[in-house]
Amino acid sequence: MFEIKDKFYPDGKEFQIISGAVHYFRTVPEYWRDRLEKLVNIGCNTVETYIPWNFHEPAKGEYHWEGMHDVCRFIETAQELGLYIIIRPSPYICSEWEFGGLPAWLLKDPKMRLRCSYEPYLKAVKDYYSVLMPKLAPYQIDNGGKIILMQIENEYGYYGNDTAYLEFLRDTMRELGITVPFVTSDGPWSEQIFKSGMVGGALATGNFGSGAQWQFGEMRRFIGGDKPLMCMEFWNGWFDAWGEEHHTTSPEKAAQELDELLKRGSVNFYMFEGGTNFGFMAGRNGGNKTADVTSYEYDAPLTEDGRLTEKYAFCKKVISKYRSFDEIPLSAEIMQKAYGKIKCTAKTDLFSVLDRISAPKKSVYPLSFEELDCYYGYVLYRLNIREDETVENVRTENSSDRILGYRNGRYAFTAFAENISEQFEMTEKSAGGTLDLLTENIGRENFDTELESQRKGIIGGVKINDFRHFGFEMYPLPLDAEQLEKLDFSAGSTAGVPAFYRFEFDISVLADTFLDTEGFGKGVAFVNGFNLGRFWDIGPQKRLYLPAPLLKMGKNEIIIFETEGRSSEEITLCGEPALG
Repeated sequence: MFEIKDKFYPDGKEFQIISGAVHYFRTVPEYWRDRLEKLVNIGCNTVETYIPWNFHEPAKGEYHWEGMHDVCRFIETAQELGLYIIIRPSPYICSEWEFGGLPAWLLKDPKMRLRCSYEPYLKAVKDYYSVLMPKLAPYQIDNGGKIILMQIENEYGYYGNDTAYLEFLRDTMRELGITVPFVTSDGPWSEQIFKSGMVGGALATGNFGSGAQWQFGEMRRFIGGDKPLMCMEFWNGWFDAWGEEHHTTSPEKAAQELDELLKRGSVNFYMFEGGTNFGFMAGRNGGNKTADVTSYEYDAPLTEDGRLTEKYAFCKKVISKYRSFDEIPLSAEIMQKAYGKIKCTAKTDLFSVLDRISAPKKSVYPLSFEELDCYYGYVLYRLNIREDETVENVRTENSSDRILGYRNGRYAFTAFAENISEQFEMTEKSAGGTLDLLTENIGRENFDTELESQRKGIIGGVKINDFRHFGFEMYPLPLDAEQLEKLDFSAGSTAGVPAFYRFEFDISVLADTFLDTEGFGKGVAFVNGFNLGRFWDIGPQKRLYLPAPLLKMGKNEIIIFETEGRSSEEITLCGEPALG
């Protein structure tokens, strides 16, 4: 059993938690053991991971537990290496992850209230927990496993003060077989924030990156008593957003702050290895118009592709002051390789294949992504213009996130951020034909109190010549495997519009590599059908990490979907990343 008294006690022995965050959902499963072995070798005795709800239940009642979703296999791998485990299991995780881990289908309810005692929300959580918790329960220390702590919600004090909601989560987990101690985690620099996230029966922990003496002092003041102090998120780095600088923290500073923490309590590196926001799973932080980059490199002790850093060495030296540990041999030899330039073998524009890959849904008024059951990617909204009507200007109402306008298949405007609700004058003032609005979900916010306003697409309406138009055809474009299979590269290609580009190459050695999309503007890349994530030429990320397990001996295929009408005849697979 695991007890929390003046200190932590697994099976009756005094214990200092020295943990590192490794997110199974941001690392291909073939590399889970490698990352965990390196966690052991830095001196950590525990691994922590979130469990994102939307990763496991992308549509209501549709559960995924295989491959990258096999959290039980991840837990078993950690147990085999002798690591204790901290689980932070939704329903909300933040983590710079799409919608903070909440499934977008919750927003189909027009009255939805999140992270509070709204009955439909609570029912959805309980339905999910009724599937998840029985999977986790056997791995608890009480049942012979290695899970020692489970978190209730995440940084709830920043969001609200519905204690009944936290009690519901606590009691539901207990009803479903969770017996290990609970924790909460919040920022200690505000008494209101910290205490709003606390709930009876759970140890309150703190999230911060510096000032351990002061932070722990405040926590002791808020918590009282003699319970152990723990930093659940030691921010030893930071995340990046498109169009901003690449964030770094010096190894010396990270090691110094770690030392200050370990003098006073327990710690969990956030992150030990950041990993990758594959697919459309990068989130968006409040006030950040461009959303987060695909890489979750985080300037962590391990790089995105699992290499040891100078920060790793500095932190390992600090940890060795507080516990003795034996290193273990690494079971995998992971190589990086520059495969070089690859020529484009075929291309076709979106408008030429639109009816082949997507069936339009018709409505008098525009429907949101959520109403269209298209939670990620894009939706193309089409209006057919009367032959006696000249389109002079266009404005969208209550829309998000980024809209590319096309008049009769030709680029007309981009509506984004500050100008998304502006009126756009048409260069070509013509009658009849079509007005197409390619709308992109660049990532739902994952923090702050704006979660309930994260419905995507055109919510209000479209004004042409300053009055509303009705009668929409809407083409969902989640760009999932089914749509990629339907691509017809012989359908034709027009320059200057969104398009698909195919690259084929043969390899005889499997190695990690990095996809450089120089010459392309903005879009998303797929390797052998797997969505690597978004790219954007504004940086700071210039290359997408491509793990070796996504490649295969012989022929491989990369498909790029680019939205800005900018492209190159070749791409490059490089041997190292490019950030900043």
